[in-house]
Amino acid sequence: MAQNTYLYTAALALLLAMLSYSPMPLYAGHGEEPVQTISMERVKFLLDNKEKIFFVDLRTPKEFQQKRLPGARSIPVAELEKRLTEIPKTGRVILYCSCRPGDDSYAYFLLRDNDYANVSVIDDGFDEWIKRKFPVESGKR
Repeated sequence: MAQNTYLYTAALALLLAMLSYSPMPLYAGHGEEPVQTISMERVKFLLDNKEKIFFVDLRTPKEFQQKRLPGARSIPVAELEKRLTEIPKTGRVILYCSCRPGDDSYAYFLLRDNDYANVSVIDDGFDEWIKRKFPVESGKR
């Protein structure tokens, strides 16, 4: 009986530790501020109408070379903080990825905290963009 109690307690402690772990830093002060998103249909409309957009692909360089949004810049989420100067502070900036949950939110708030005003994240991620057969580029850049 004591062994079962010990195993139960150990399993519960492990579960609580796993649930409380967050790989992303906490952003105090954002409270309930939502991430500004943009629909895929709207992004496609903007592309079709030659709107000036700075796309940031938060995925790995290998994924970026395979397929990406037209004109996108590869800045993996792990490198974003070091490479902020590559992103213009004026104009529309749209982030996208097929990454871990929270990576796009982390990137969004990092840009907002560094005075990027017109930032949004594509709803549903890049995998859904591909499924809808929306335009992509591939190869090295």
